[in-house]
Amino acid sequence: MPRQEVIRKARQDKRAGKSPSTQTGEFVKDEIDKIRKGKHGARSTRQAIAIGLSEARRAGVDLPPPRKGRTKKATRRSAKYAYEAGQGKRHPKRRPRVSRAVEGVLKKEPRSAASRRALSKQGKRGASHRSAASRSAAARKASHTKGAKARSAAAKKAARTRARRRS
Repeated sequence: MPRQEVIRKARQDKRAGKSPSTQTGEFVKDEIDKIRKGKHGARSTRQAIAIGLSEARRAGVDLPPPRKGRTKKATRRSAKYAYEAGQGKRHPKRRPRVSRAVEGVLKKEPRSAASRRALSKQGKRGASHRSAASRSAAARKASHTKGAKARSAAAKKAARTRARRRS
């Protein structure tokens, strides 16, 4: 259950016209803080973020479930339920036994999922942080899909960039 302060901040973000992902950030940050304080753990940084996303959906943030093909069916279903609960279309029953069981399991998980190092790795999943080997592989693949003219233009641009960086 997210703290009232977090819900208040998210609503404030919504009033300010900020995007649903910004509003969700409050919940994810709160989840990371909970793990850092030792209230519970998480198997991975992704799990910690997923818990934050779910809490945001349940709290009424307009964050629809991921589209088909992006995640597992079970994840989509879980996100759909959380979203519907937050939008008032579903009234889930309180299940104290399940809540206790989940909390018990999370308490046994490691706290390292919320470390600075783990979180920074999460951000590095994008293309800009790939290793040199996979970058050159990507360049090779791109060169196969381009024609001679486009390859020539790309090479000239690269030469200009190198010259500019040298000076």
